[in-house]
Parts: sequence; structure tokens; C-alpha cells
Amino acid sequence: MPRILHQYRWARLACVVFVALAAATAAGAQERADCRALRSAILHSSVRYCVFLPASYSAPQAQAQRYPVLYLLHGLGGNAQSAVLDGEWNALQDLRRDHKVGDFLVVAPDGRDTFYINSRDGKTLYGDFFLREFMPYIERSYRVQAGRASRAITGFSMGGYGALRIAFAHPELFGSVSAHSAALMREPPMGVNAGASSGNPAAQLLTKVFGNPIDLKFWNLNSPFVLAKQNAALLSKMKIYFDCGTEDSFGFYTGASEMHQALDALKIPHEFHLYPGGHSVSYLLAHRDDSFAFHWRVFEPARK
Repeated sequence: MPRILHQYRWARLACVVFVALAAATAAGAQERADCRALRSAILHSSVRYCVFLPASYSAPQAQAQRYPVLYLLHGLGGNAQSAVLDGEWNALQDLRRDHKVGDFLVVAPDGRDTFYINSRDGKTLYGDFFLREFMPYIERSYRVQAGRASRAITGFSMGGYGALRIAFAHPELFGSVSAHSAALMREPPMGVNAGASSGNPAAQLLTKVFGNPIDLKFWNLNSPFVLAKQNAALLSKMKIYFDCGTEDSFGFYTGASEMHQALDALKIPHEFHLYPGGHSVSYLLAHRDDSFAFHWRVFEPARK
């Protein structure tokens, strides 16, 4: 039954994308979302993804052109089509229309509830899938420009944690990283093990990924705080942006502020903001333009 429900939801979301694309085509635009599934040998399952292509990608005169790529990681409860449903893709189209950003690919995989890392029990190796299988597949299948300056990663909430964790662990791969309302915690939340055993959904999500009880060594192995210290020299060459709402219901503004302080102490340049707002899609949309423009400022010199 859950599998059938998941397929129904995906089909319903695909209809939303189709309607949006039909409207865009009627208006004369040629941007398109290429939504497919990749069969993963690492995860032993199919993973949905969407690649959001600018109008120029399909133009006959640009068939040899290669593009920078921005990997976009959704938050908990989202999926590969969240960028459409939440309005992020519309925001990017508006920026292009207003000539505030140029053309680049946006790639959104379905991250499920993995936090975009390998689970402690080794049953779900999402981190391995993303780096060893998904990124190489995307960059073989689409006209992606080579070089770390042309590759970036961003995310919201769980996806913000994933973006920072992946970029900080592999600064040789990415020229820029951004995060909105990232699920940043220097230490595991208090009482999480008791909560997990008593049916607390939030605690169960963490223990599903980080172990039950949470394995502190494994937590630190994946901590953006620890990774920033380990890779400070290379991170000093990466462009870093993150923000959070001062009324974030999960209190992630604390982790964001601590990350700002940690990067300052390590003398790693970065852009950080605390803005009014909670942990919501409306907060994300209020500041998503900033991160799209941030990445374009890195992409543009690389394209030239």
C-alpha cells in the first residue's frame, strides 16, 4: 500500500509539472524539467530526479554548449519535484527573465529521509550513491561544464545539512555551496534516544540515520563543523553562503550562528545572514533568489 501511495503521489506531482510546462510552452518559453528515475546499484532501488534545463539548452545553435550545474537538495518530506511545487523553479525563471542570472542546470534528486549520508547501520548508502553514482551519471548524461568552479550544491533544511556536509567533505568537487535553514547541530539533541524509544517521530528520523542510540563518533564523522576544521585550507577557496530565520521552529539559527563563528575562527571566508522568519517554504522563497544569484556569480567567470 505505501508503495502504491508513493507512485500515486509521484504521478500526481508529474501532472503538476506537465501543466506548468504546458503553460510555459504556450507563453513561448522553452525551459523544461526533465524528470526521470535512475536505477541505483548502490541503493538497490530507483531514485527519482529532475533536471531543470534553461531555454538555451534545447536551442539548435547551442548543442555543443556545456553548462554549470547546481545540485539542489530538498528538505525532509520533500522530493525531486519540490523545486517546482514550492516555487523555486519559478523564482529562477524570474531571475533569468530579469537578466539577474544566466543559464545553468539545476539537478534535484529524491533524498528521501537520508540526510544525504550513508546510514550508520550501512543499509542505506545514500552518500555513496550521490557521489559515486548519481553525480557521474548526471554529468555523463547532460552537457555539464567540467571543473569545480562550474559545480555547486545547495539545500534547504535537511538538504541544507546535506549540501554543507557534502561540500565540506569534498571541497575538491565544488566551487560554491549554499544552505537555507540548514539542520545544523553541533551536538545531537538532548533526549533523542529516549524520544526514539517512546515514538517521537523527529527522534526516530535521526536515529534511523545516525544510529539508535545515536553514535557520537559517526555523528562527528558527518558533522559540517568537524569537516570544516579538517578541510579548512581547501574550504578557504570555496564560496560559502548560508542563512537562517530568527524564529526557526527547530532552533537551527543556533547551529547556523555557531557555524558562522566556527568558520570565522578558521578564517574561512563566507557569507552568513540571520533574517526574520521561521522554518518554512515562505522563508526559503524569500531568500532563494540570493543563493541563485550567489552561485551565478561563481559560475559566470568559469563560463567565460
